[in-house]
Amino acid sequence: MVEDEFNALVEPLRRELVVHCYRMMGSIHDAEEQVQETYIRAWRAFHGFERRSSVRTWLYKIATNTCLTALQSRTRRPVPTGLGQPAADPRGPLEARLEIDWLEPLPDAMIWAEGSSDPAEVVITKDSVRLAYIAALQLLTAQQRAVIILREVLQWRAQEVADALDLSVASVNSSLQRARAHLAGIDAETLPPIDPSDERTATLIKDFADAFEQYDVTKIVSLLADDAIWEMPPFLGWYQGAENIGALISNHCPADGPGDQLITFTWANGAPVLALYMRSSDGSHRAFQLQQLTIGDGLVQHVECYFDTRLFAAFGLPDVYPAD
Repeated sequence: MVEDEFNALVEPLRRELVVHCYRMMGSIHDAEEQVQETYIRAWRAFHGFERRSSVRTWLYKIATNTCLTALQSRTRRPVPTGLGQPAADPRGPLEARLEIDWLEPLPDAMIWAEGSSDPAEVVITKDSVRLAYIAALQLLTAQQRAVIILREVLQWRAQEVADALDLSVASVNSSLQRARAHLAGIDAETLPPIDPSDERTATLIKDFADAFEQYDVTKIVSLLADDAIWEMPPFLGWYQGAENIGALISNHCPADGPGDQLITFTWANGAPVLALYMRSSDGSHRAFQLQQLTIGDGLVQHVECYFDTRLFAAFGLPDVYPAD
Protein backbone atom coordinates (compact mmCIF):
# COMPACT_ATOMS: atom_id res chain seq x y z
CA MET A 1 0.00 0.00 0.00
CA VAL A 2 1.14 3.54 -0.77
CA GLU A 3 0.44 4.69 2.79
CA ASP A 4 2.62 1.92 4.23
CA GLU A 5 5.43 2.82 1.82
CA PHE A 6 5.16 6.49 2.79
CA ASN A 7 5.25 5.76 6.52
CA ALA A 8 8.21 3.42 6.13
CA LEU A 9 10.16 6.16 4.37
CA VAL A 10 9.33 9.16 6.54
CA GLU A 11 8.84 7.90 10.11
CA PRO A 12 12.56 7.10 10.71
CA LEU A 13 13.29 10.77 10.04
CA ARG A 14 10.79 12.22 12.50
CA ARG A 15 13.29 12.80 15.33
CA GLU A 16 15.76 14.74 13.19
CA LEU A 17 12.96 16.75 11.60
CA VAL A 18 11.75 17.80 15.05
CA VAL A 19 15.28 19.02 15.81
CA HIS A 20 15.46 20.86 12.48
CA CYS A 21 12.11 22.58 13.04
CA TYR A 22 13.16 23.41 16.61
CA ARG A 23 16.23 25.24 15.29
CA MET A 24 13.93 27.23 13.02
CA MET A 25 11.12 27.89 15.50
CA GLY A 26 12.82 28.01 18.92
CA SER A 27 9.99 26.02 20.51
CA ILE A 28 9.46 22.31 20.97
CA HIS A 29 5.69 22.79 20.72
CA ASP A 30 5.99 24.78 17.47
CA ALA A 31 8.51 22.26 16.15
CA GLU A 32 6.16 19.33 16.66
CA GLU A 33 3.36 21.29 15.02
CA GLN A 34 5.48 22.04 11.97
CA VAL A 35 6.67 18.44 11.64
CA GLN A 36 3.04 17.35 11.60
CA GLU A 37 2.33 19.93 8.89
CA THR A 38 5.42 18.73 7.01
CA TYR A 39 4.09 15.17 6.96
CA ILE A 40 0.71 16.37 5.74
CA ARG A 41 2.33 18.30 2.90
CA ALA A 42 4.66 15.42 2.09
CA TRP A 43 1.77 12.93 1.91
CA ARG A 44 -0.13 15.21 -0.46
CA ALA A 45 2.93 15.53 -2.70
CA PHE A 46 4.11 11.92 -2.41
CA HIS A 47 2.54 10.82 -5.70
CA GLY A 48 4.74 13.37 -7.50
CA PHE A 49 7.96 12.54 -5.68
CA GLU A 50 10.27 11.29 -8.43
CA ARG A 51 13.17 10.40 -6.09
CA ARG A 52 15.64 12.60 -7.91
CA SER A 53 16.82 13.53 -4.42
CA SER A 54 16.84 11.46 -1.24
CA VAL A 55 13.75 11.24 0.93
CA ARG A 56 15.69 13.08 3.64
CA THR A 57 16.53 16.02 1.36
CA TRP A 58 12.95 16.12 0.08
CA LEU A 59 11.51 16.20 3.61
CA TYR A 60 13.98 18.82 4.83
CA LYS A 61 12.99 21.05 1.93
CA ILE A 62 9.32 20.70 2.83
CA ALA A 63 9.99 21.18 6.55
CA THR A 64 12.09 24.31 6.00
CA ASN A 65 9.46 25.95 3.83
CA THR A 66 6.73 24.90 6.25
CA CYS A 67 8.61 26.67 9.05
CA LEU A 68 9.20 29.74 6.89
CA THR A 69 5.48 29.97 6.23
CA ALA A 70 4.70 29.63 9.93
CA LEU A 71 7.27 32.28 10.85
CA GLN A 72 5.43 34.83 8.74
CA SER A 73 2.78 35.01 11.46
CA ARG A 74 5.01 34.45 14.51
CA THR A 75 7.41 36.70 16.36
CA ARG A 76 10.95 35.71 17.30
CA ARG A 77 11.34 33.74 20.52
CA PRO A 78 13.84 35.63 22.69
CA VAL A 79 15.48 35.11 26.05
CA PRO A 80 15.58 38.10 28.43
CA THR A 81 19.26 38.80 27.70
CA GLY A 82 18.38 39.08 24.01
CA LEU A 83 16.00 42.01 24.49
CA GLY A 84 18.75 44.61 24.89
CA GLN A 85 17.98 45.90 28.38
CA PRO A 86 20.65 46.12 31.11
CA ALA A 87 20.87 43.69 34.02
CA ALA A 88 18.06 44.18 36.52
CA ASP A 89 18.14 44.97 40.25
CA PRO A 90 17.76 41.67 42.15
CA ARG A 91 15.95 43.50 44.95
CA GLY A 92 13.46 45.16 42.63
CA PRO A 93 10.03 43.90 41.57
CA LEU A 94 9.68 41.12 39.01
CA GLU A 95 7.90 41.99 35.78
CA ALA A 96 6.34 39.08 33.91
CA ARG A 97 5.62 39.42 30.19
CA LEU A 98 3.22 36.61 29.43
CA GLU A 99 2.41 37.96 25.98
CA ILE A 100 5.94 37.22 24.74
CA ASP A 101 6.57 33.84 23.16
CA TRP A 102 9.83 32.92 24.91
CA LEU A 103 12.51 30.51 23.72
CA GLU A 104 11.94 26.96 24.95
CA PRO A 105 14.39 24.15 25.78
CA LEU A 106 14.58 20.94 23.73
CA PRO A 107 14.63 17.72 25.83
CA ASP A 108 17.65 15.56 25.08
CA ALA A 109 15.38 12.50 25.03
CA MET A 110 13.82 13.88 21.86
CA ILE A 111 17.22 14.10 20.15
CA TRP A 112 19.50 11.30 21.31
CA ALA A 113 17.19 8.67 22.78
CA GLU A 114 18.91 6.01 20.69
CA GLY A 115 22.41 7.48 21.06
CA SER A 116 25.06 7.61 18.37
CA SER A 117 27.94 5.33 17.52
CA ASP A 118 30.00 8.24 16.18
CA PRO A 119 31.41 10.51 18.94
CA ALA A 120 32.20 13.27 16.44
CA GLU A 121 28.59 13.26 15.25
CA VAL A 122 27.36 13.62 18.83
CA VAL A 123 29.61 16.63 19.43
CA ILE A 124 28.45 18.35 16.24
CA THR A 125 24.81 17.67 17.04
CA LYS A 126 25.16 19.05 20.56
CA ASP A 127 26.88 22.12 19.20
CA SER A 128 24.02 22.74 16.76
CA VAL A 129 21.31 22.63 19.45
CA ARG A 130 23.09 24.33 22.34
CA LEU A 131 20.86 26.99 23.84
CA ALA A 132 23.15 29.94 23.08
CA TYR A 133 23.16 28.97 19.39
CA ILE A 134 19.38 28.55 19.24
CA ALA A 135 18.92 31.91 20.99
CA ALA A 136 21.28 33.57 18.49
CA LEU A 137 19.36 32.06 15.57
CA GLN A 138 16.28 33.87 16.85
CA LEU A 139 18.02 37.20 16.17
CA LEU A 140 18.25 36.39 12.47
CA THR A 141 15.60 36.88 9.84
CA ALA A 142 13.70 33.72 8.98
CA GLN A 143 15.51 33.45 5.63
CA GLN A 144 18.95 33.92 7.21
CA ARG A 145 18.04 31.29 9.79
CA ALA A 146 17.03 28.79 7.13
CA VAL A 147 20.12 29.43 5.03
CA ILE A 148 22.67 29.05 7.81
CA ILE A 149 21.01 25.89 9.14
CA LEU A 150 20.92 24.29 5.70
CA ARG A 151 24.43 25.40 4.75
CA GLU A 152 26.36 24.97 8.01
CA VAL A 153 24.40 22.47 10.08
CA LEU A 154 23.19 20.19 7.28
CA GLN A 155 26.14 20.97 4.99
CA TRP A 156 24.04 21.56 1.87
CA ARG A 157 25.66 23.20 -1.13
CA ALA A 158 24.63 26.75 -2.00
CA GLN A 159 22.82 25.58 -5.15
CA GLU A 160 20.85 23.01 -3.14
CA VAL A 161 19.75 25.71 -0.68
CA ALA A 162 18.83 28.03 -3.52
CA ASP A 163 16.70 25.34 -5.13
CA ALA A 164 15.01 24.47 -1.84
CA LEU A 165 14.15 28.07 -0.94
CA ASP A 166 13.50 29.35 -4.47
CA LEU A 167 16.35 31.85 -4.22
CA SER A 168 19.34 32.75 -6.33
CA VAL A 169 22.75 31.47 -5.27
CA ALA A 170 23.79 35.09 -4.78
CA SER A 171 20.90 35.62 -2.33
CA VAL A 172 21.86 32.48 -0.46
CA ASN A 173 25.49 33.60 -0.16
CA SER A 174 24.44 37.07 0.96
CA SER A 175 22.11 35.68 3.65
CA LEU A 176 24.82 33.29 4.82
CA GLN A 177 27.38 36.10 5.13
CA ARG A 178 25.00 38.23 7.20
CA ALA A 179 24.00 35.31 9.41
CA ARG A 180 27.63 34.43 10.06
CA ALA A 181 28.36 37.99 11.09
CA HIS A 182 25.50 37.91 13.62
CA LEU A 183 26.63 34.58 15.05
CA ALA A 184 30.36 35.31 15.18
CA GLY A 185 30.31 36.52 18.79
CA ILE A 186 28.34 33.50 19.98
CA ASP A 187 30.71 31.05 18.34
CA ALA A 188 33.69 32.76 19.96
CA GLU A 189 32.19 32.30 23.44
CA THR A 190 31.12 28.67 23.05
CA LEU A 191 31.95 26.40 25.96
CA PRO A 192 32.81 22.77 25.21
CA PRO A 193 29.92 20.26 25.35
CA ILE A 194 29.19 18.87 28.81
CA ASP A 195 30.27 15.30 29.41
CA PRO A 196 27.64 13.69 31.69
CA SER A 197 30.15 11.04 32.76
CA ASP A 198 32.67 13.61 34.02
CA GLU A 199 32.86 13.20 37.80
CA ARG A 200 33.62 16.85 38.51
CA THR A 201 30.63 18.00 36.46
CA ALA A 202 28.32 15.41 38.03
CA THR A 203 29.38 16.53 41.50
CA LEU A 204 28.77 20.20 40.65
CA ILE A 205 25.27 19.45 39.35
CA LYS A 206 24.41 17.41 42.45
CA ASP A 207 25.83 20.04 44.81
CA PHE A 208 23.84 22.76 43.05
CA ALA A 209 20.64 20.73 43.36
CA ASP A 210 21.36 19.91 47.02
CA ALA A 211 21.91 23.59 47.76
CA PHE A 212 18.43 24.40 46.46
CA GLU A 213 16.83 21.52 48.34
CA GLN A 214 18.50 22.75 51.53
CA TYR A 215 17.69 26.35 50.59
CA ASP A 216 21.33 27.22 51.24
CA VAL A 217 21.77 30.49 49.34
CA THR A 218 25.38 30.87 50.44
CA LYS A 219 26.18 27.47 48.92
CA ILE A 220 24.33 28.34 45.72
CA VAL A 221 26.38 31.51 45.37
CA SER A 222 29.64 29.60 45.91
CA LEU A 223 28.84 27.31 42.96
CA LEU A 224 28.21 30.19 40.57
CA ALA A 225 30.89 31.93 38.51
CA ASP A 226 31.55 35.48 39.67
CA ASP A 227 30.01 36.84 36.45
CA ALA A 228 27.26 34.21 36.16
CA ILE A 229 24.01 35.13 34.44
CA TRP A 230 20.52 34.17 35.60
CA GLU A 231 17.43 34.74 33.50
CA MET A 232 13.93 33.39 33.96
CA PRO A 233 11.26 33.84 31.31
CA PRO A 234 8.48 34.93 31.42
CA PHE A 235 10.08 37.52 33.73
CA LEU A 236 11.66 40.34 31.78
CA GLY A 237 14.71 40.94 33.94
CA TRP A 238 18.04 39.17 33.85
CA TYR A 239 20.72 39.23 36.53
CA GLN A 240 24.49 39.09 36.52
CA GLY A 241 26.96 38.23 39.25
CA ALA A 242 26.88 35.46 41.83
CA GLU A 243 26.08 37.81 44.71
CA ASN A 244 23.26 39.47 42.77
CA ILE A 245 21.79 36.08 41.92
CA GLY A 246 21.96 35.14 45.59
CA ALA A 247 20.09 38.36 46.45
CA LEU A 248 17.48 37.56 43.80
CA ILE A 249 16.85 34.12 45.30
CA SER A 250 16.76 35.47 48.86
CA ASN A 251 14.30 38.21 47.93
CA HIS A 252 11.97 36.38 45.59
CA CYS A 253 12.13 32.61 46.08
CA PRO A 254 8.95 31.42 47.89
CA ALA A 255 10.84 28.69 49.79
CA ASP A 256 11.33 29.19 53.53
CA GLY A 257 13.78 26.43 54.36
CA PRO A 258 15.07 22.91 53.73
CA GLY A 259 12.56 20.53 52.19
CA ASP A 260 10.41 23.19 50.54
CA GLN A 261 12.07 22.43 47.21
CA LEU A 262 12.65 18.99 45.70
CA ILE A 263 14.59 18.37 42.50
CA THR A 264 14.83 15.71 39.84
CA PHE A 265 17.34 15.70 36.99
CA THR A 266 16.97 15.76 33.22
CA TRP A 267 18.78 17.20 30.19
CA ALA A 268 17.98 19.62 27.37
CA ASN A 269 20.03 21.08 24.52
CA GLY A 270 22.93 18.92 25.70
CA ALA A 271 22.92 20.63 29.11
CA PRO A 272 21.76 19.52 32.57
CA VAL A 273 18.33 20.61 33.76
CA LEU A 274 17.07 20.67 37.34
CA ALA A 275 13.30 20.18 37.52
CA LEU A 276 12.32 21.96 40.71
CA TYR A 277 9.14 21.17 42.63
CA MET A 278 7.94 23.64 45.29
CA ARG A 279 5.98 22.69 48.41
CA SER A 280 2.34 23.80 48.12
CA SER A 281 -0.20 24.59 50.83
CA ASP A 282 -1.43 20.98 50.89
CA GLY A 283 2.07 19.68 51.56
CA SER A 284 2.65 18.21 48.10
CA HIS A 285 5.48 19.42 45.88
CA ARG A 286 4.27 20.78 42.56
CA ALA A 287 6.04 21.70 39.32
CA PHE A 288 7.61 25.14 39.75
CA GLN A 289 10.50 25.74 37.35
CA LEU A 290 13.13 24.15 35.12
CA GLN A 291 16.72 25.34 35.58
CA GLN A 292 18.95 24.74 32.56
CA LEU A 293 22.62 25.01 33.50
CA THR A 294 25.59 26.12 31.42
CA ILE A 295 28.75 24.84 33.08
CA GLY A 296 32.38 25.84 32.55
CA ASP A 297 35.60 25.90 34.55
CA GLY A 298 33.98 23.85 37.30
CA LEU A 299 31.24 26.40 38.03
CA VAL A 300 27.72 27.25 36.88
CA GLN A 301 28.14 30.01 34.32
CA HIS A 302 24.55 30.60 33.22
CA VAL A 303 21.10 29.52 34.39
CA GLU A 304 18.10 29.68 32.08
CA CYS A 305 15.17 29.28 34.44
CA TYR A 306 11.81 28.46 32.82
CA PHE A 307 8.65 29.14 34.79
CA ASP A 308 6.30 27.76 32.14
CA THR A 309 5.28 24.57 33.95
CA ARG A 310 3.68 23.22 30.77
CA LEU A 311 7.24 22.31 29.76
CA PHE A 312 7.29 19.58 32.41
CA ALA A 313 5.03 17.47 30.20
CA ALA A 314 7.42 17.86 27.25
CA PHE A 315 10.12 16.32 29.45
CA GLY A 316 7.86 13.49 30.54
CA LEU A 317 7.82 14.86 34.09
CA PRO A 318 4.79 14.76 36.39
CA ASP A 319 3.05 17.88 37.71
CA VAL A 320 3.42 16.60 41.28
CA TYR A 321 6.64 15.18 42.72
CA PRO A 322 6.11 11.44 43.29
CA ALA A 323 5.58 10.45 46.91
CA ASP A 324 8.04 7.94 48.39
